[in-house]
Amino acid sequence: MNYELWIGLRYTRAKKRGGGNNSDGDGNRFISFISMISMLGIALGVAALIVVLSVMNGFQKELRTRILGVASHIQITGPDSAGGELSDWSKVVQQAAQQPHILAAAPYIQEQGMLSFDQQVRGAVVRGVLPQAEEKVADFEKHMKSGQLAALRPGEFGIILGTELARALQVYTGDKVTLIAPQGMVTPAALLPRVKQFKVVGIFEVGMYEYDSSLALVNLADAQKLYRMGDNVSGVRLKLDDLFAAPRVARELYRFLDPDVSITDWTRVNANFFRAVAIEKNMMFLILLLIVAVAAFNIVSALVMAVTDKQADIAILRTLGASPLSIMQIFIVQGALIGVIGLALGVSGGVALALNVDVVVPALEHVLGVHFLAKDVYYISELPSDLQWRDVYIISGVSFVLTLLATLYPSWRASRVNPAEALRYE
Repeated sequence: MNYELWIGLRYTRAKKRGGGNNSDGDGNRFISFISMISMLGIALGVAALIVVLSVMNGFQKELRTRILGVASHIQITGPDSAGGELSDWSKVVQQAAQQPHILAAAPYIQEQGMLSFDQQVRGAVVRGVLPQAEEKVADFEKHMKSGQLAALRPGEFGIILGTELARALQVYTGDKVTLIAPQGMVTPAALLPRVKQFKVVGIFEVGMYEYDSSLALVNLADAQKLYRMGDNVSGVRLKLDDLFAAPRVARELYRFLDPDVSITDWTRVNANFFRAVAIEKNMMFLILLLIVAVAAFNIVSALVMAVTDKQADIAILRTLGASPLSIMQIFIVQGALIGVIGLALGVSGGVALALNVDVVVPALEHVLGVHFLAKDVYYISELPSDLQWRDVYIISGVSFVLTLLATLYPSWRASRVNPAEALRYE
């Protein structure tokens, strides 16, 4: 071990000097107390960063799962020249199914409609689906509160509603609602909207208000009859084995399909939403990083006081031949050790807490007698956590760099100590 490292490690410990004067010993202890506060500050900041980013990753993953449980990874819709309708959808399904990464394909019809029951009227997005194919590209079956997706049989005019939409209409499974299509029928008297009565055969809840409050599912054949689309559909929905490969797969599909069709993936459809979540995560990272920065300023204070207290030692080392760079290294070691210990405590504590959020939070709720995310207010009633080691590495690296930067000025000041001036009053 070189002497710079040995002396730097020795200076981090509070040792009372011999003799009758206790002022030096008290000064050492005070400096070590500030160093301890700096370690705890860094540990707290690093742990908070890891836990908060893990929880935000968990929320992002949960929301993505819920959105893609209803939406699709990729959508293929008809050309604008055909009114957005896809005529040869079975051919598109066959061509898409042959491509790698695509697990399933399902046709759909998506139109606007108005639902009426008793005195209640609500607008809705009507989606016509084939139940057997839809189960392969979406997760409706897992979110059914009552009924089954298979209950949408052609010709029976059944309908499945989101929970919020059903609550607004005050309907239950077995009730009959009136669906009004905006495309009207031309009669000698006037333009009349098309009206059809549907039986509620199920209610689903995916946990996203946008879908639970406006989406209604019907059989594809019933939707084709209601909206007079013949054998056409609005498009085809695809499910991939890797949802993050959706943009690349969407680009590749243009080489095999009709160039007039429109292909969109989930990253483009929900771009603003996920971009907002990413911006919020980055801002939280910067805000919580200020805790580490404050702890780094404490390291500056501790080292400046240590340099002032050790001026005589520095002067003796200089007279023995120590270079200014060696003096800098001594105090860099002292400050870096404070940062490394705090960083190790913060990483271990933050990782342990992030991996056990599902245990710690319910325990705190039981002790405090409160529920942080009430089920009647929030759709996500439990704190999800998704620890990503990439975030841990970035947090550790940035925190260590801040710690090293905090040691530069005090170390440079120590290297500038004049031995003659420092020993004059010793």
